[in-house]
Order: sequence, then structure tokens, then C-alpha cells
Amino acid sequence: MTEGNSTNSTAIQSVSNYYQKWRLLKDKLAEYGVVAGGLGVIVAIVLIFFYLLYVVFPLFVSAQAEGVGDYAVPELPSGKTLFLAMEEQNEIAVRFTDNGTAIFFRVDSGEPIKTEKLPIPEGAKITSFAHGTYDQGVVIYGLSDGSAVVAKQRYKVTYPDNKRLITPSLEYPLGREAIVLAENGSPVMLVAGRFGEDESTIVAKTGDDRLLLTSFSREESLFEDEATLERSDAEIQIAADPIDFLLLDKEQRNLYLAGKNGDITYVDISNKQNPQIKHKLDVLEPGKHITALAFLNGEISLLIGDSGGVLSQWSLVRDEENRISLQKFRSFKVSDRAIATISPEQRRKGLLVTDTNGLAAIYHTTAERRLIQKQISRARPVAVALSPRANAFLLQSADGRIHHWTVENEHPEVSWASIWQEVWYESYPKPEYVWQSSSASNDFEPKMSLTPLVFGTLKAAFYAMLVAIPLSLMGAIYAAYFMAPRMRQLVKPSIEIMEALPTVILGFLAGLWLAPFVEEHLVGIFSMLMILPLGVMVFAFFWQHAPKQVRHAIPEGWEAALLIPVIMISAWLAFIVSPGFESLFFGGDMRVWMKNEFGIGYDQRNSLVVGLAMGFAVIPTIFSIAEDAIFSVPKHLTTGSLALGATPWQTMTKVVLLTASPGIFSAVMIGLGRAVGETMIVLMATGNTPVMDLSIFQGMRTLSANIAVEMPESEVNSTHYRVLFLAALVLFMFTFVVNTLAEIIRQNLRRKYSSL
Repeated sequence: MTEGNSTNSTAIQSVSNYYQKWRLLKDKLAEYGVVAGGLGVIVAIVLIFFYLLYVVFPLFVSAQAEGVGDYAVPELPSGKTLFLAMEEQNEIAVRFTDNGTAIFFRVDSGEPIKTEKLPIPEGAKITSFAHGTYDQGVVIYGLSDGSAVVAKQRYKVTYPDNKRLITPSLEYPLGREAIVLAENGSPVMLVAGRFGEDESTIVAKTGDDRLLLTSFSREESLFEDEATLERSDAEIQIAADPIDFLLLDKEQRNLYLAGKNGDITYVDISNKQNPQIKHKLDVLEPGKHITALAFLNGEISLLIGDSGGVLSQWSLVRDEENRISLQKFRSFKVSDRAIATISPEQRRKGLLVTDTNGLAAIYHTTAERRLIQKQISRARPVAVALSPRANAFLLQSADGRIHHWTVENEHPEVSWASIWQEVWYESYPKPEYVWQSSSASNDFEPKMSLTPLVFGTLKAAFYAMLVAIPLSLMGAIYAAYFMAPRMRQLVKPSIEIMEALPTVILGFLAGLWLAPFVEEHLVGIFSMLMILPLGVMVFAFFWQHAPKQVRHAIPEGWEAALLIPVIMISAWLAFIVSPGFESLFFGGDMRVWMKNEFGIGYDQRNSLVVGLAMGFAVIPTIFSIAEDAIFSVPKHLTTGSLALGATPWQTMTKVVLLTASPGIFSAVMIGLGRAVGETMIVLMATGNTPVMDLSIFQGMRTLSANIAVEMPESEVNSTHYRVLFLAALVLFMFTFVVNTLAEIIRQNLRRKYSSL
């Protein structure tokens, strides 16, 4: 018998050891799994961070320029260079000379390819020269007999034997015959022109100090295959001020007359038969004079270079009274020498400027940055050609050499000022924070300020937290401390399961149902803020004075269930009486009243809608963590407080809340992180307009919503693409810091009370 018991005991001990070892093994596996999972999360976060940095870093890489070579001016005996240009592939360039010759040559070597003489009438001399828009490649020669010749450079690209071949040529958009501008034969001393498919305009200043405006409009006939050009002529009556520069914008509406003394006159030529002088301004300081004048890309702004080495940007803006005036936007100090040439980029708001000592610098106006500054030559620049892609340029100096440089300047639009500070954009009356990243035209000025997006993010989070914090914290306090255990077992899981609702569903409901509902019942929404608390207080008063038999019939901790019908009736009553309130106090329409009385506009999808919808989404997060923190307060602290004579409310405010305050703060911070990073609700429940307005009735655009909207349409590795990643990096850093701080506080709380 004893031997049998010993055998059974040994078997039991063996089985026990086996299960003990198996349990220890599972514990070790679980421990290693948790550690591996935690390390995996950390590694994933670090990799995300460094990937965002990898994409964003090129935005802040400095631009570079490198000299490729220099060579003698091709066909120098053919005349002095009036204009230098390059084609898009940076293979062929052309120089137009003062004797009416176009010389095409190779960019890398200066080898002449083709020389073509323009059809200058016999006996006429070239007295002036101008070029049209850089992308069109049109040039105009003004002649001594009062006429002008218009030519256009053309580059035909073919691929014989799979090798690119560029064939240059000249075309004549208004015909090979010289166009008579001055009927009396007075020489054309200054000329400007712009040429479009349907309309062309030439402005000429003649030797007898007249300013002539000639326009051509293309008329198509139903019965003829070829279109005809209809010509109209007008004379612009100007004062006797000297005119040294003529600039006509590509819309053929605005004409600028400038003298070297700094006087600029703006003429509206929208009506070609009745041009009107609109504005006159002196743009220079005393003692300085204009040495170079050009349009910035888009031809909305003027670039003025003066004898003091200062380059300034001026643009037409409308004031509050809708009057047009020429305003100075910004200026750059290039050097102490006079500005010699200004060459704007064709696709961005950048430019290449040189001084009389051969110093070249590249600027970007919107970013207010000097990107490159190089000493190209010690001789005076004669002409400069900037590549259409702005990745190379040619500079001809007075010593008869052409210098070829390559440029690496991928993201000039980005600077600290353009991202975070107010910027004065073209056509805007004052500096502003604006996000408007793209357009259908290369003339567009990208506006990539992240400030309105950060503002919209914080604004949406603020109104969401304004709704969520009171409801979630008050609910957590009641559920954890005052509510009956059975009722708490029903309420807490019900609220926590709200967190499982997809935010896209909440955003969908907020945009399609809640926003129109709030707009229609705006007074009812605000009436609820008054009637609901009043209804609860009235019910509490009557409950306090109810007979004891009635009050004791309700089990302790279940009193809140009685408030459900009270809240429903109070809400119903608020919407019932709101039409009367709206008629009595707001003239029948609260939105119109706010607009008329205070100038406050109302957007249907606004911050109020976002606050209600996103607050609803954030409530479960804050409630769950705060309720756990309050419920975890050791019971001996509360019972000790009550034993010393404190009331339950005093115990709650003086003991429980103070002890649970780190956990409550953690809950609020995690809720804030959730609100800041929310995407679908703000995407669907706001107007997605990046405006900076504190009004609760205006919408906004957040960082996350902006990324979701614009990332699919952005070009990979473009400035727009990388700025969106910069926005993601800003959002990542903010949410990471907020959530990390909240988690640190939460862990400290757990350690602090683990021994109690």
C-alpha cells in the first residue's frame, strides 16, 4: 500500500513538473513576444520618422551652379547680340543681332548650326528691339521707316535612327512683310508686343514722341478656309515725361511706360480703341535710376533693377475701395554695382539677375530667397539666356565670350518664410497665410504656407475637445464613483464600444445629415445649451424635495437613469421653442442676423459640426482612460476620507480627483492626439477651405485632410509632393510628442499607486 502511494505520488510530481516547465516556457515565450512586439513598434515608428525625413530633406538642400565651359561668341562679325535664348533641351541656342541676323549654335560648344537673315526692308535700319514672352520665342525689330518685323524661333524635334535631332528655324506670325506702325515714317525708337492665336498687339514709341497702339484680331469666315487679320490703330496720349522702357503683358491689357529716372505709368489697354492711363508712380529713391526692367513669370509683377544694385518686385493690387495701384512687394540687394540684366524663369517665380561686374544670382520671389550667387565674368554682361527648365544658362560678356553654366535648383519655392510666415502674393492686397498648391497654368504662384493647415488642425481639435472633455470626464467621474456597479457594467462597455465605430461613417453622417440639420436648427442647438442644464436642475430640485418613500424606491447609484427621459424631453422642448426664439430675437433667420449685425458668415460644414462629430468620436477614448484612473484610486483613501467626516462630494474633489489627476491628464492628452490626427471626419464634415478664422461657423482644412486630398494628385518628388510629406512630418511629430507625454504620465501613475 505504501509502495503504491509512493508510485502515485511520483507520477503526480512528474506531471506537475512537466506542466510547471511548460508554463514557464509559455511565460518566457510571452515575455519575449511582448518585448519583440514593443521593439517592433518602436522600430516601425523610427523607420516612419526617417522615411519622412528622407523625403522632406531635399527641400532644404542648397541650390548649386557649375560652370561647364566658355567659348567665343559664334559669328561675331554678324553683329552685336540683342537677345540670347535657349531651347528646352539645352542643346541649341540663338542670338539675334543688331543687323537683323539670327544665329543658331550649339550650347555646349558654340558651333554655328544655322544663320538666317530677317527680311529687313532695303534702306531701313534697326532702331529698336524687343522680345515677346519667353515661352513663345517671338522677337520684334523696330525700323527707321516706322515699320516693324516680327519673327518667331521654332525648334522641330525628330528622331532619325532613334537619335534626337533638333532643327531650328524662323517663322513670321504676322507675315514676312514689315508691318507699318507709323504712317508718317517716323522711326520706331521703342517697341513692345505680345502675340496670341486670336489677338496680337504692338506698342511703339516713335521718333516724334508719339505712342502708337496697333492690334490685330483673327477673324474666321464661314465661307473661307483661311482666317483674316483685322487691324486697328490708336494713339495713346501721354505726358512729356521721358520713356525708356515699354512693357506689355501677355494678356494684352496692361502697358507699362518707364523712364530711367524711376517714373512708371500704368496704362489700361483692354479697350484698344480707348486706352486709359490709370496709375503713375516714382519707384526709386533719389539719386538712382532704372537699369533693367522685366516681367516676372506670369507677367503680373514687374522686376526693376536699379543703379544701386537693388532688385525690386512691384505688382498691381486693388485696395479696399477697388482702386488699382502699383505696390512694392519685396526687394533684394544683389550687389553694389548696377543691375545689368534680368532673366525670369518660364515656369516658376524665380529669376536670374546679373550686375555690371559679371556677378550672377538666382532668386525666388515668393520664397524671398537668394539661391545662388556666382562670379561668372569680370566683364560686363551683354546678354543672358536662361533655359526654359531653369537648369542651365548662357551669359555673353563684353569680352566676346559666352559662358555656359548648369544649375541644380529643384525646390526654390520652399523657405521658412514661405511655409510659416505671411507672404505677399501677387494680386493680393496684403501679406497673408495661404495654402493653394496647384493650378492648371505654369504662371501660377504656388502658395504653400502650412500655417493655415496647422491652424485648422488645432481649431478642429479645440472644438472637438470642447465638446468631448466635459462630457467624457463628468461621465467618467459619475460612472467610477457614484454609479451602481450593475449599471456601470452596462454603461462602460456601451461607451467603449462607440470607439469601434469607423470614423468614415461618422464623417459621412456629419457631412450629409448633421451639417444640414445644424444649419436648419441652429437656434435649437444653442437653445439646448440653456434648456438642458435648466431641465436637469429643475428635476434635481423636485427630486431633492420628493417624499422619502419615492427617493428610497430607487436603488442607490441608479438615479442617473431617471435623467434619460428628462434630457430627451428637454432636447425636444429646445427644438420646439427655437422657431419662436428665432423670430423674436433674430428676425426669423439667425444666420442672416449674424451676417448683418456682426459680419459673421455661416458655412454649412463648419467647426460646430466638426466639434460635435469629432467630439463624439473622441469621447470613448477619454472616458475609458479617465474612468479607469478614477476607479483605480485605492478604496482605503476614500473610506478613510469618509470616516473622517468628509461628504462623498468632498471626498471626490479633494481626494479622488487629485489622486487620479495624472491619469485624467493622460486621458485628455491621448484624446487630443486622436483629435489632431483625425482625417475622415474633418475631410467629410468641413468645407476643406484653408482659412484662418476663429469663428465656430467657418470651416477649415487640417493637415491630415490636406494630405488625403492632395497626395493622389501630386507629382512624385515634386515640391508639392515633398511639402505634403513635410506636413505629415509636422503632424507625426505633434501626435508623437502628445501621445508619448500622455503615456509617460500614465506609466508614472501606475508605478506611483502600484504599492498602495
